[in-house]
Amino acid sequence: MQALLVTGCAGFIGYHAARRWLAEGGAVIGLDNLNDYYDASLKRSRLQQLLEMEGFTFVQAALEDQKAMDDIFEKHRPETVLHLAAQAGVRHSIVDPRAYIDANVTGFLNVLEACRNYEIRHLLYASSSSVYGANTKKPFAESDPADHPVSLYAATKRTNELMAHSYSHLFNMRVTGMRFFTVYGPWGRPDMALFKFTRSILAGEPITVFNEGRMKRDFTYIDDIVEGMMRLIPEAPHGDPDWNGERPDPSTSYAPYRIYNLGNNRPIELMAYITVLERALGRKAVIDWEPMQPGDVYETYAEIDKLRQAVGYEPRISIEEGIPKFVDWYLSYYGKQRHPL
Repeated sequence: MQALLVTGCAGFIGYHAARRWLAEGGAVIGLDNLNDYYDASLKRSRLQQLLEMEGFTFVQAALEDQKAMDDIFEKHRPETVLHLAAQAGVRHSIVDPRAYIDANVTGFLNVLEACRNYEIRHLLYASSSSVYGANTKKPFAESDPADHPVSLYAATKRTNELMAHSYSHLFNMRVTGMRFFTVYGPWGRPDMALFKFTRSILAGEPITVFNEGRMKRDFTYIDDIVEGMMRLIPEAPHGDPDWNGERPDPSTSYAPYRIYNLGNNRPIELMAYITVLERALGRKAVIDWEPMQPGDVYETYAEIDKLRQAVGYEPRISIEEGIPKFVDWYLSYYGKQRHPL
């Protein structure tokens, strides 16, 4: 198997993707800056698991460091890039917007330039369901416009998609964008709802639920996300001969460029999600009700027909199966009494 550069390898999705590629006999060059946006010890624990696997090489560097990025490509010569590193978090982008421009825009430019200069076979990069922003048509389809983001995080992800298209057009770069929908599972991020809810319920503390819990999310288990990525890696796109500039589909192009939704195709109301978690933990949640937050959306729902047609993608893990898998990991990693800050 080819050498794969995975940026964000110590992050939630990057760790699982790198581990899957290594388990199947591939080589991975893993890049991460190990920042402290959330508990860095969790990132280091993920990284340690990868370091114990054959074929893994780690480089600590920031996307914004152009020289470091160029050095990585020059030294390791990856054939394919799986770009999953980013400054994550919708709500944090309201507090620290410059971090999102630095990592998600400037950093992505450095990735694009390195891929161009070293003639990478295929660049796959993480986008987000948040790009659909104020859209109310459901399910969200890749052919829908995505021009009204409601957070700076979403705006940076949509910016990545537009930057990727320009490079695909200018340099015939084969590029695939992946819009992830509310990913959850073992080794997940502490700033996400499932992690926070689990920690608080076990500690006997209230959980904060916004908008009376009436939001819906297309919760997608990590293994389903990774399966979609693994299927896309060998499918470097070609220009679409049927693309029509008078009726432009934003998910495809005359250039070798594609965008796909990676979701579960089954939105779940937040309170139903919490009920499954309570059952897995054997405890009831105490709830603090709060109004809708700035930057949040009421519902996400992925149309996945394009991905089905392209690579036979079919999500398989329901929340009834996935949430207990997360709880089992959490209790194993932290124990019943010791909880992360």
